[in-house]
Amino acid sequence: MDDSSIVELYLCRNEDAVRQSAEKYGSRLRKLSYGIVCDHATVEECENDTYLQAWNAIPPHEPKTYLYAFLARITRHLSLNACRSRGRLKRSAFLCELSDELEACIAAPDDAACRMTDEDLRDILNAFLSSLPEKSGMYFCAGTGFLIPSRTSPSTLDCQKAA
Repeated sequence: MDDSSIVELYLCRNEDAVRQSAEKYGSRLRKLSYGIVCDHATVEECENDTYLQAWNAIPPHEPKTYLYAFLARITRHLSLNACRSRGRLKRSAFLCELSDELEACIAAPDDAACRMTDEDLRDILNAFLSSLPEKSGMYFCAGTGFLIPSRTSPSTLDCQKAA
């Protein structure tokens, strides 16, 4: 089916327009998106969002001679936005909460009720850090005021007191 026929289907609000677009340009749009985001799930989401945005944008626009360029531009913007969003997530901190007992021991390690040594606390924090998802940034342990660099390997963990 040629581009002008597909655009006519969009203008008539016929759902076959999306199916025809996907058949004709789906693989090219997925390759374009994958080159930007490198994640199959995000690529699929960007492709589907492309058809939705095209559905909403084509009545005022009529890209009868440049449908692929029109769809590719939408896909490119969606893919770049997905990368930016993922970048913001990587820079954000992950908030974690420790048990009340562990918080008490970290806050007052000399307390007689706390039977953990500094080495025990370090081992617990090492185990905790290794169980968290790996991403860049810092983990902030609520209640203790400790910032833990997430890229630090558990064997060389160096907690820094938050300022």
